Amino acid sequence: MFDHHQPNFADRHIGPDADAVAVMLKTIGVGSLDELAEKALPAGILDALSPDCVAPGLDQLPPAASEHDALTELRALADTNTVAVSMIGQGYFDTLTPPVLLRNIMENPAWYTAYTPYQPEISQGRLEALLNFQTMVTDLTGLEVANASMLDEGTAAAEAMTLMQRAVKGNRSARLAVDADIYPQTAAVLATRAEPLGIEIVTADLTAGLPDGDFFGVITQLPGAGGAVVDWSDLVAQAHERGALVAVGADLLAMTLLTPPGEIGADVAFGSTQRFGVPMGFGGPHAGYLAVHAKHARQLPGRLVGVSLDADGAPAYRLALQTREQHIRRDKATSNICTAQVLLAVMAAMYASYHGADGLTGIAERVHGCARAIAAGLTAAGVQVVHRAFFDTVLARVPGRAATVRDAARERGINVWLVDDDHVSVSCDEATTAAHVEAVLAAFSAAPVDSDFDGPRISTRTSEFLTHPAFTRYRTETEMMRYLRSLADKDVALDRSMIPLGSCTMKLNAAAEMEPITWPEFGRQHPFAPSSDTPGLRKLIADLQTWLTGITGYDAVSLQPNAGSQGEYAGLLAIQAYHAERGEPGRDVCLIPSSAHGTNAASAALAGMRVVVVGCRENGDVDLDDLRAKVSEHAERLSALMITYPSTHGVYEHDIADICAAVHDVGGQVYVDGANLNALVGLARPGRFGGDVSHLNLHKTFCIPHGGGGPGVGPVAVRAHLAKYLPGHPLAGELSDERTVSAAPYGSASILPITWAYIRMMGAGGLRAASLTAIASANYIARRLDEYYPVLYTGENGMVAHECILDLRTITKQTGVTVDDVAKRLADYGFHAPTMSFPVAGTLMVEPTESESIAEVDAFCEAMIAIRAEIDKVGDGTWPAEDNPLRNAPHTAECLLVDDWNHPYTREQAAYPLGKNYRPKVWPPVRRIDGAYGDRNLVCSCPPVEAFA
Repeated sequence: MFDHHQPNFADRHIGPDADAVAVMLKTIGVGSLDELAEKALPAGILDALSPDCVAPGLDQLPPAASEHDALTELRALADTNTVAVSMIGQGYFDTLTPPVLLRNIMENPAWYTAYTPYQPEISQGRLEALLNFQTMVTDLTGLEVANASMLDEGTAAAEAMTLMQRAVKGNRSARLAVDADIYPQTAAVLATRAEPLGIEIVTADLTAGLPDGDFFGVITQLPGAGGAVVDWSDLVAQAHERGALVAVGADLLAMTLLTPPGEIGADVAFGSTQRFGVPMGFGGPHAGYLAVHAKHARQLPGRLVGVSLDADGAPAYRLALQTREQHIRRDKATSNICTAQVLLAVMAAMYASYHGADGLTGIAERVHGCARAIAAGLTAAGVQVVHRAFFDTVLARVPGRAATVRDAARERGINVWLVDDDHVSVSCDEATTAAHVEAVLAAFSAAPVDSDFDGPRISTRTSEFLTHPAFTRYRTETEMMRYLRSLADKDVALDRSMIPLGSCTMKLNAAAEMEPITWPEFGRQHPFAPSSDTPGLRKLIADLQTWLTGITGYDAVSLQPNAGSQGEYAGLLAIQAYHAERGEPGRDVCLIPSSAHGTNAASAALAGMRVVVVGCRENGDVDLDDLRAKVSEHAERLSALMITYPSTHGVYEHDIADICAAVHDVGGQVYVDGANLNALVGLARPGRFGGDVSHLNLHKTFCIPHGGGGPGVGPVAVRAHLAKYLPGHPLAGELSDERTVSAAPYGSASILPITWAYIRMMGAGGLRAASLTAIASANYIARRLDEYYPVLYTGENGMVAHECILDLRTITKQTGVTVDDVAKRLADYGFHAPTMSFPVAGTLMVEPTESESIAEVDAFCEAMIAIRAEIDKVGDGTWPAEDNPLRNAPHTAECLLVDDWNHPYTREQAAYPLGKNYRPKVWPPVRRIDGAYGDRNLVCSCPPVEAFA
């Protein structure tokens, strides 16, 4: 019988072939990948392979599948799901994604493989798109400043809470008033975040006014979870009189019709942009938002895109006030968020751009019209409509019949929301049709009527919005397609170049992994739909939990955290709950090495822990003597040690087992940060070499794309004794209802098929080969570049892990050339820069991943070697320190097209430093950007057209 052979996916995913690996190994000075592992990793943690060469824990994985077979399996899982008409609401609504946006953003690697725009000169496209997002949010909320997105609506509310507590003047109250009619998942996230911070939440019906006592803040929802549209202006005035700030959770589609929060005096607005073209996706990913008045701009957590000028005085975009990225402030942080939802924010912004103010208002009016038609039909049938003023959600009182109505709607293919035994709510959205209205009315034994509902028409907004050309110019598909292409052309993403970022593994996001996320069986699922609608998704989630526990050596995993920072936070909450239940609530000290990523300390602070820093030796390793001293000093109060492995400085510390044992000996727990898991899969398991809990970055090790700075997924994995303390959710019966960290029970569920497909297609052998090849590539770069830029840290046998740190500090001292100069100059060579000045100032951290071919790795090395030769010309005086191709980088085409070229190097040296045949030319769209000017002159929404004249 003819055997049709399909290519091995691992061979497509891993860049270097066997011959290339042999070249790398020879350069490194080892005979095989296994020998490399034995020299790099401590013998005590390296897993021994089984007789059939499978790594322990990976025997739980099925054999590697081809792309075709994996997609066939995913299609079978998808086909078991039911795509019902969702009229559940509760913060999640069906939406119609314009195909031009689906094809040109969501399915376009130029957008989904981009990294966070820390190199703004080659990120102008996504920065402009994010500025559009910020402008959209500020226009619709009536506030002046919005950030570049939040992780979801629930966490946006939590950030609004802590922002108000920081920003309120002269008010030392720790009490927050929350309206009873907010979404239950938002209330749950607020409760989780408030407890360790000592915030007391007072829940009340705020339509009756503010309760007695002092409050620092007030949170309401518009419209409410039950659909009510309330004029909150009197409450805002009352709160301000009593020294409290007010945050309103505002539905942006409703804001096209309703007076926005900023215009009634509210201080903060938060919410979700999901219904702007982003599928429900069983809960995510979606771009939340947070907006404030200008006086509170510097209190905003997360990222903020601002307008500045480049070296030629042209307008240019960058991340403004970068120290607001709270992890930089470590344990002094007021938020641990260090990412955003860029890809989804871009989708939402372009949805607003494509529809414009008139289009969005038209959609809102149609949604409101459908809801009024339902209310009119119910009223005519004698069913009580509880709220007279509503936008999209009708709350019906059906004493004792609520479950019957829900079941009758289900029989008609519609899911409605069962509030309690006597109430059902029905929500309309952009996808609601007249047939849906008729069918849902029939479930109540009602029918459509010709007369209008007698409640008030909500149309109180008088101010204009979305008047900027970004929201008026791109109405046709031709214009939108070209706009998106023009923006993508301004950026360097993984589709154009290796992105050699240390600490932020930029792996291939294979097309076969990405394909299923746009299938409606996954995308059009409401997170609170009946479980019988989603058996395929739940099987996929269960598979991932099994596979990830095997890979990591832990016993249980929660997929709820929708970013690495949230996974850290959930893990620390689990540790604190464990200590408390064992009668040791006083354990509050968290030991963190001085080299750790700042989110570790920020997460510990948010979990109510006291951070104690452990010193590091000159070689970067944790100072074991200092660790033991700190453990001894805080033995009775020690809660946890947070340690990254391999370490933040790119080395496998050989003392890891001793470090873990020292903490365990006094009753502490060990948190192993999983940021660098790409150097461990198939080689060593943190749950077996001493970890009690880890978060895993699926957007690093497991191929969910970075998307320009999000979506991320940060599951948390634990040993058995911590399993009961994993995140719960009030609306998922299979979970507890404690420690909710994200708005949806399974976080960003719609992108989990990416990781499922990656693991399924790689299999045990492919995953191990990926780790080994990543380590080989990093050591190859370290060997090739060490004579030009000293490699700062290596392990006992001279090896690095999956990344290496190039030390430029002496070079800078001798020549004045900085890591900034090298990073910007790399853009002229067509490369994205490595990570700058982390974890050590004045260094570059390089991580090639396993996905890059030896040709691409060599091209990067050649660029770095050529740049060193340029540095030497500055050092020997051939080029002045203030006028050379490094200091003037990057070079735009426009800056070369001048009559008078007054530089000591040629135009060719500027634009084609290694000749025109080196690699395809990437022209940066702007010169080097003046960050300080942008911070002094803070502009965070689309500038007027005159600014570009």
